[in-house]
Amino acid sequence: MLIDCPHCQSRVNGTVKGESKVHDDGGYGIKQVLIECPACEASLLGSSEQYPSDYDGNDGRYIYSWSALKRLWPEPEDGPDWEIPEIASVSLDEAKRCFRAQCYSAAAVMCGRAIEGVCKHHKASARNLADGLKHLKTAGIIDTRLYEWGEALRKHRNLGAHASTERVTKEDAQDLVDFAFAICDYVFVLNAKFEKFKKRQSKT
Repeated sequence: MLIDCPHCQSRVNGTVKGESKVHDDGGYGIKQVLIECPACEASLLGSSEQYPSDYDGNDGRYIYSWSALKRLWPEPEDGPDWEIPEIASVSLDEAKRCFRAQCYSAAAVMCGRAIEGVCKHHKASARNLADGLKHLKTAGIIDTRLYEWGEALRKHRNLGAHASTERVTKEDAQDLVDFAFAICDYVFVLNAKFEKFKKRQSKT
């Protein structure tokens, strides 16, 4: 199973040494998995949560999948929430890695790539990121403020991706990483929490 190894500074396909499953209040499964890194043989503890990934109209039931492993030990730095799909979360994680390595232009590029992932997840039929952001705004997936953040990301992504004497500063790169995380948290995490909140309120 894939998990981040802090010793190897990379995502590895580890060997499962053991796992334990429980259920939360909503009936979804949660499992803790003990993993051995194939490179350095370090022990890593990860957690995965069950979620409805599809709906079978013929049987009238949901099909459940397990989320990607989130490392619990050694305690990780703050990273993308597990509810953010891989098409965006991988780029968010790499943006943080680039920032820690002081590669600020590369961090800006990965932030832009993360937002492209948001557009693709929502099937924005766009030729470029600018059109994709407009689609998200028109569809009500993001509001005006998030659209402005996305535009700032897009412009700095272009600055970092093309040969130029201009540089992305450390301060700008930090802001861009924060903006990218905020957009993804809003679209994938907070919206889902609010929908669950509304369902609970409707029952009461």
